Amino acid sequence: MFAAFFYLTFSFVIWVMNGAMAPFISEQFQLSAAQKGFLLSIPIVAGAIMRFPLGLLAQYVGRKTATLVELGLIFCTMCFGYFFVHSYDDLLKMALLLGVAGASFGVAMSLGSGWYPPKYKGLAMGLVGAGNAGTALAALLAPPLAQAYGWQTVYGFAAIASLLPMVVVLLMAKEPPDRDEHASMREHLACLLEKDGWVFSLIYVVTFGGFIGIATFLPTYYYDQFGVSKVQAGQLTMLAALMGAVVRVAGGWISDHWGGVNTLTVVLVAVALALVGVGLSSGSLVMTTLLLILCFAALGAGNGALFQLVPLRWPTSTAVAGSMIGEIGALGGGTIPALMGQSKQHMGSFLPGFVVLAVFSLLMLVVMRKMQVRWTRTWAEKGGRARSA
Repeated sequence: MFAAFFYLTFSFVIWVMNGAMAPFISEQFQLSAAQKGFLLSIPIVAGAIMRFPLGLLAQYVGRKTATLVELGLIFCTMCFGYFFVHSYDDLLKMALLLGVAGASFGVAMSLGSGWYPPKYKGLAMGLVGAGNAGTALAALLAPPLAQAYGWQTVYGFAAIASLLPMVVVLLMAKEPPDRDEHASMREHLACLLEKDGWVFSLIYVVTFGGFIGIATFLPTYYYDQFGVSKVQAGQLTMLAALMGAVVRVAGGWISDHWGGVNTLTVVLVAVALALVGVGLSSGSLVMTTLLLILCFAALGAGNGALFQLVPLRWPTSTAVAGSMIGEIGALGGGTIPALMGQSKQHMGSFLPGFVVLAVFSLLMLVVMRKMQVRWTRTWAEKGGRARSA
């Protein structure tokens, strides 16, 4: 579990690195709001696209092996960033390569929770998923390093640092016994054809997509909206992102006892209200920060709640199902920086972007409440708890 958590934390640091350094990059290349939004969206979308193939690979070669392959690719990506990024076009290529770090989620979650019985899956996945704290670490560490040594040098530091999670996974990780090695490709891909898989994925667009998308965009939002320094923008982002990562553990634990569906009901309402509040409080730095902390706490709890349900629904193909759900969720999150950039550039305010996200959250609440009637009759107890053996 520790190896999976450490691997996921490092992957998240890499995945959102451009977002953490966006004020520095934007200043050097004089980017417009739309250009910034596009640049920050690419790693999220690329990571989403890579998730399902990595999860499928892990189902056949093992999660530990797939993890080591990905960490090797991260090392190569950081070397490219350090030696070959010299223009905005190079930045776009680098943003695409950063997506490899975003592919880690489903594999890490399954690697860390595969040893635990269904009634503890929510807590186990919450503990591993707290690796989302990598977004907070990136926001805290990358800006001061970029200020002291230059933003491109941070890629070089990350390349050296990538050797540490390789060693941790190699020495500490052990392949869980829950992988169905004899399942056919059709069986592994079944979750793509099931309505439940798409419903979970769209809910995850709100919880995880909202988490990663807003966290990537926040340094730019704080810097542009409130005129704080680049380092302060990172520190304020860290507060919200860290809250989301920590509460994810609580969300998984609460869902084990209260049920993932019940937890998600509260989460989706809280997210919608907080997002509208953030949009309306754009004149107050303090109120905006408090509402963002509340929003990220709800998003983190929602991530833990949803992944309490995934292994209950797909007990023998959790890595594949989790990667598919994570892929769609992250794809949705990839639209958020672009949405906010377009909102600012064409409507003069970020408020319409926040309202769109809030409305989508409430829509997913309606869909989930309709679907949960069948879920509690087939594979879950009332409220979304694990069924007794």
